Amino acid sequence: MDLKSGYPYWSVRNGLIQAFPPLETDLHCDVLVVGGGITGALIADELSAHGHGVTVIEQRDIGWGSTAASTALLQYEIDTHLIDLARQYGEDDAALAYEACAQALPQLRHVTRGLSGVDFKQMDSVYLASKTRHVPVLQAEGAARRQHGLDARWLDRDALRERMGMDGDGALLTRQAARVDPYCLTYRLLERVKRRGGQVHDRTVLHTLQPTARGVTARTEDGMQVRAGHVVLAQGYANQRWLDTRVARNRSSYALITDPLHADELGPLATTMVWESARPYLYLRSTGDGRLLLGGLDDAVDVPARRDRRVDGKADKLMKGLKRWFPSLDPVSAFAWGGTFAETADGLPFFGPHAQWGPRVQFAMAYGGNGITYSMIGAGLLRANIERRRHPLQSLFGFGRLER
Repeated sequence: MDLKSGYPYWSVRNGLIQAFPPLETDLHCDVLVVGGGITGALIADELSAHGHGVTVIEQRDIGWGSTAASTALLQYEIDTHLIDLARQYGEDDAALAYEACAQALPQLRHVTRGLSGVDFKQMDSVYLASKTRHVPVLQAEGAARRQHGLDARWLDRDALRERMGMDGDGALLTRQAARVDPYCLTYRLLERVKRRGGQVHDRTVLHTLQPTARGVTARTEDGMQVRAGHVVLAQGYANQRWLDTRVARNRSSYALITDPLHADELGPLATTMVWESARPYLYLRSTGDGRLLLGGLDDAVDVPARRDRRVDGKADKLMKGLKRWFPSLDPVSAFAWGGTFAETADGLPFFGPHAQWGPRVQFAMAYGGNGITYSMIGAGLLRANIERRRHPLQSLFGFGRLER
C-alpha cells in the first residue's frame, strides 16, 4: 500500500536510522510479529520484555509506512465521546475504554524511559468547542469523565483566553497527554528487542499463513519459512486484506510542520496541544525543537494519486486554521504530507483473534485518532491472550463486539 504523500517530518529529521537484514533462513520463534511500525514495535517490546522469543518482519524499511506519517498525539481521549460510547456499549464498557487509555499514557512514559531521541514529553490538552452549540455537549462530556475519575476541567471563555490566549466559547482542559517521535521510537524499541535476543528483518514480505492447533507456519515471498507458536498481524491498514469482511474504512489525513519558533512565540503551545470538536477536526502540538505540528482535515480519499494532489491545498487550510486560533503567530511551513489512516464505525480498535484464522493468529488494528495509545493497550491485551490469561478489554476491543 502507498500510505503517505509529501515529506513526513520524522523520516526527514531522522533519516534511515538503521537497516535490518531481510530474512534469508528458516527459523522458529514463540511469536512472529508481522509489521515493523510503531504498533508492531510496541507489541514486540512488550512480549520480549516478558520472556517471549520474538521475530519481527516488515515488508518495507522499519517505520517507513504510516508510522512515518503519524503526528503522534498521545491522549486518553477517544474520537468517540465517552457519552456516545456509553449509549452504544453501556457506561461500564465506555468508562473501561477511557480508563485504559488514561493508564496507557504512563505505560508509554515507562516504555520510553532511557531511549534516546524519542522526544517523549508529557503535555496538557485543550479540547476546543468549535461552535457555540458544542459547548453543552463538551460540558456533559467533561462531567461524565469526572464521574469516572478522569481528568477534565472546563475552561470558560475568560479562562481559555487567560490560559491559551485563544478566543472561543470554551474548552475541556486535561493534563493527561503527551507527545513522541513515533519513527525514532519504533527503531529504539526494535533495537531493544534485538538486545533481548529477538530478531528483526525488514524488506521481508509475508506471503501465506497456515495455522494449526499447535502453531502457525508463515512463508515469505522469498520462500523462507517461519514456524511460530503465535502470529501477530500488525500491518496497520494492510491488515484488512487478511479478512474476508471489512471492519474499517480507509481515509486520508494531512499534516504540516513549521520551522522552529522562539520559546516566547510558542508560549503555552510549548506544553499544551489543541484540538477541536468539529468533525473533521484540526489539531496542533509542538515538538522538542520548537516547531508546531498541525494536522487534520481528514477526507474520504483512498486513492494515493488524489491524496498526493491535495497535500499543498490542505497545508494552506491547516495554516489558516492556526491563524484563526492564534492570529499573532506567523510561522513558516517547512514540510507537508498526507497519509492513510483507517476508521472504525465506533472509533475503537480491534485486537485479538478472528474466527476466520483461529486463536493462534492475532490481529493488531490500532485504528482511530489515538492509535499509539491503543497500541500500548493492545500490546498488553495480546500478551494476555498468548499467555492464556483473561483481559478486561478483550470483549470490547475484540472482533466479538461486532455481534453486539
